[in-house]
Amino acid sequence: MPPVCTPFNEDLTVDVESLRRLVDHLIAGGVSGLFALGSSSEVVFLTRDQRRVVLQTVVDQAAGRVPILAGVIDTTTPRVLEHVADARAIGADGYVLTAPFYTRTHPNEIEQHFRLVKESVGDRPLFAYDLPISVQVKLATGFVLDLAEQGVLAGVKDSSGSDHSIRALVTGRDDRGLQGFSVLTGSEVTVDSAIGYGADGAVPGLGNVDPAGYTALVAKAAAGDAAGARHEQERLIRLFDIVNQGDLSRMGGGSAGIGSFKAALTLLGIFARPLMAPPQIQLNDTELEGVRRCLAGAGLI
Repeated sequence: MPPVCTPFNEDLTVDVESLRRLVDHLIAGGVSGLFALGSSSEVVFLTRDQRRVVLQTVVDQAAGRVPILAGVIDTTTPRVLEHVADARAIGADGYVLTAPFYTRTHPNEIEQHFRLVKESVGDRPLFAYDLPISVQVKLATGFVLDLAEQGVLAGVKDSSGSDHSIRALVTGRDDRGLQGFSVLTGSEVTVDSAIGYGADGAVPGLGNVDPAGYTALVAKAAAGDAAGARHEQERLIRLFDIVNQGDLSRMGGGSAGIGSFKAALTLLGIFARPLMAPPQIQLNDTELEGVRRCLAGAGLI
């Protein structure tokens, strides 16, 4: 279930036609669903109007072929509730939420945040997004599973980068009999091991570029084909080198990472241009050539 990248026109409005092509590319690649307005969507850089355009376009173009999760990610509960209202009006199938950020929060405040949002989404599923590198808070395993037992959370996307975290979530879920609770990894490079531990799927940003590769990887891992899954994972690890083409002496990791996904999508003819939301920095021609080499090495061009 890839987090869908957001294409821009030259005037930094949302490039709706490129986004429609991306939705079709992802669904053709066999994805189980789409996560609109996630980190790879540059969600925190988008205005409320831009978020609505992105989500409406994804929902319309998917046309019921796969479920759509909407990121309702923002700094505080009142802002998040505005995004929930928009997503409900557009028709999202579920919602994805981080802990509040910018201010320091206590676990009691984070719990209240999740409960208030759950009240707003009603019977639609709510997924926790554990993203400590950006939010500066690691959601404790017990905290997440307690909210799952109480009907607040339907699943978690774990982007902590910790194998232990994934295994603890799976083990805790199974020990508590929470078989309907979904554990998803946000890592591009350890999907085979996460599925082997018992995770239910993956939400990889690189899945925008090679959705069919991740679909095949998850299927092989779930079927117990460890050798086949490892082979596909290692090919995708080599492709993931696209995120290392940006020069970190002149740009941040977000610009280099998401910028490489957008560059790849442009080289594949899906995006019209690889523009990033300001103040992020664009990849230059030398860096774009590095992305091209990675795509060629992975057999995509």
